[in-house]
Amino acid sequence: MVKRGKPAREFTGLYYAREARGMSRSELVRRSGVSKQQLSRLENGLIRLRLDHLTPFAPHLGYSPEQILLWGRFPGTEGHHFDAQPGGSTQNQLTASSSRGVPELDSRGEKGEGTKRNIRRDGQHTDHLKDERWIFPDAFIRSQLHTSVERLLVLECDGDSMVPTIASGERVIVDVNHRTPSPDGLYAIRDMFGSIIFRRLQALRSTRPARIRVIADNPKHPSEEIPLNELDVAGRILCCLKLF
Repeated sequence: MVKRGKPAREFTGLYYAREARGMSRSELVRRSGVSKQQLSRLENGLIRLRLDHLTPFAPHLGYSPEQILLWGRFPGTEGHHFDAQPGGSTQNQLTASSSRGVPELDSRGEKGEGTKRNIRRDGQHTDHLKDERWIFPDAFIRSQLHTSVERLLVLECDGDSMVPTIASGERVIVDVNHRTPSPDGLYAIRDMFGSIIFRRLQALRSTRPARIRVIADNPKHPSEEIPLNELDVAGRILCCLKLF
């Protein structure tokens, strides 16, 4: 007798959002207050997802309910599906990938002309990278940053626009796949010259069309409001590496 193979399990965007952050199901249950049984049903598609289902999870995953509901089709979620086979394959992917380290943007152009340089392409932008990479513990990336190493980039702050939050010369870790300014917080964005700067973003949700308040924490620097479609987000700032 030929055994029928089991149909491939189809997970919802909630599952993929949690996996993208490297967060365990138990941890998300603890943070959201939703039962583990309910979370399992939502992740496995046993309940048809609605935006109100996702509201308790969104703040803890760093994605909007709309992103989670339309996972893979909404900006900031493309290409982030994980192998869901048993045996912890996602965990193995994170562990293996973290050994490669996190690249740092070479914003100062330390190499001379004619020297081969590492680059990364970000849409129409080309960024130069330093040769050496930052090595962070797997547990730190998973449990504290709630992401995977492939999504990370280290950037150095240049200027005092974000003082006292981020001083000039301090470095931040950025999730370069988080391209939607939700939730409100610290982001790396492109200025009119294509350079990456740091700002605090606040969505003005009552305006139509949608606008974003771009805030410099240093009161000596002006803040501004711009249309959402004119904002070029390079990534969400997850933490700052400070030296004392």
